[in-house]
Amino acid sequence: MSDFELNRRGLIGAGLIGATMVGLAACDKATLAPGVSKADFAGAIKAMRGVVGDEWVFGDPEAVTPWKKNYIPDPEGRHVPVGAVAPKTVEEVQEIVRIANKYRQPIWPVSTGKNMGYGMATPATPGQIVLDLKRMNRILDVDPELGTALVEPGVTYQQLKDYLEENNIPLWIDVPTVGPIASPVGNTLERGVGYTPYGEHFTFQCGMEVVLPDGQVMRTGMGSIKGTTAWQAFKWGYGPYVDGLFTQSNFGIVTKMGMWLMPKPPVYKPFMIRHDDMADVPKIIEAMRPLRVSSLVANCNLMMSASYQLAMFKRRNEIVPDGRPLDDASVKKAAKANGLGMWNTYFALYGTEQTVAAIEPIIRAQLTASGGEVMTAAEMEGNPWFHHHATLMQGGLNLDEIGLLRWRGAGGGLAWFAPVAAAKGKEAEAQTKLARGILDKHGFDYTAAYAIGWRDLHHIIALLYDKSDREQEKKADACYRELVSTFGENGWASYRTGVNSMALVAEQYGQVNRDFNKLLKNAIDPNGVIAPGKSGIV
Repeated sequence: MSDFELNRRGLIGAGLIGATMVGLAACDKATLAPGVSKADFAGAIKAMRGVVGDEWVFGDPEAVTPWKKNYIPDPEGRHVPVGAVAPKTVEEVQEIVRIANKYRQPIWPVSTGKNMGYGMATPATPGQIVLDLKRMNRILDVDPELGTALVEPGVTYQQLKDYLEENNIPLWIDVPTVGPIASPVGNTLERGVGYTPYGEHFTFQCGMEVVLPDGQVMRTGMGSIKGTTAWQAFKWGYGPYVDGLFTQSNFGIVTKMGMWLMPKPPVYKPFMIRHDDMADVPKIIEAMRPLRVSSLVANCNLMMSASYQLAMFKRRNEIVPDGRPLDDASVKKAAKANGLGMWNTYFALYGTEQTVAAIEPIIRAQLTASGGEVMTAAEMEGNPWFHHHATLMQGGLNLDEIGLLRWRGAGGGLAWFAPVAAAKGKEAEAQTKLARGILDKHGFDYTAAYAIGWRDLHHIIALLYDKSDREQEKKADACYRELVSTFGENGWASYRTGVNSMALVAEQYGQVNRDFNKLLKNAIDPNGVIAPGKSGIV
């Protein structure tokens, strides 16, 4: 199948088909899931063709190629699907689930499969058929008065933003990295975060429609009430609140999701604070935390290391020669030449002229006292890094961070590691030291950021390597596993992880938690057909 045909069907993300295909030969040796015979697999594929048509079922190695692509370390070729199916309707999803149960053939649901540093569309365990929901891409409702939307999983952030603009609806979306090709449903179900005051995506989710493992359809919150007008208005419904059970889990397939959208404020003013020393980490956190806890700074702000920022638009060999460690002096020199500090923290003010004018002096005083230089759009005009964040903090879209994939060459290796800590300077300082030590040991760079939440820190480390170099991929795999294990031993477990480490991270949350998840899984999915291995749940 040609790249042209794949693009026509909308099954390849913008610009990502050119990523490295090294290792696909090994991936073609994909094995079937435990207990599934060749006859079972063939029967499932044939039955699925009867539901969605031959055009949308893919069961041979060449046709499945788009769903095999990922950027994470996978030196053993474990995370390889055996097929893919792309339904168009909820009824088709229900039939596919029933077929999966009949043949005991596991399926791996994805919305758009563009979570670059977490595994794309590849499954956690071998032998699964990717249930690709891209064709379910309707925006079902937007209420301009309530500021709500109801969307299907294949809707992208770009599609939703275009809809709002075309219909002159003054609402903002909140986006993650590479938002144009990502799905609000997929990102929310992974509990992703963005850049505006609505940045905690699951917090601003309201109501789901879910196909359960037995094929039944359940609506959460107020959604099961006939004639309700409050499905996207009231989160809780009646009885146990279950929406969270369908995030980072394999308990069902979300086919519709409600979300709250942010009203466009009269005034939006973005800022960047530059700090010149790597050792300034605790100062920045201690200065920003009270502003976040009090919501004087209302958005989740990103505190970016210079190396991470440079990796977006530069190549490593522009900073240091190949084979040489990425030393702080070289990074600092390159950062200064590009208008950056060693740490660059981005936030924005939202409100009226009066409220922004009243709050800004308070914030400036606090951040200047930390040793930071507070910059606005006027001082940073033309700076691509400032423009990148200023765009995201008002719900704008770009693909700038795809540049990370080219940091070490064309090989395109990226794995996110995202441990969580309390928003305290000493913890951030200790995490930074620990991460740099492990990365240095394995020969990788500290390209990282801190997302400063209301009271938490997400330490977002981009492990960048050349996936076309098999030895480097093996080293990246070992490095990633040491990061997960060592941080966990220090009480800093990941809040989200890739398909390459889901079981490893799940172990850190304890046997009681794992047993509880298994109990639920066995009760609602006794055949284990929905995404076995997702978040370590089998």
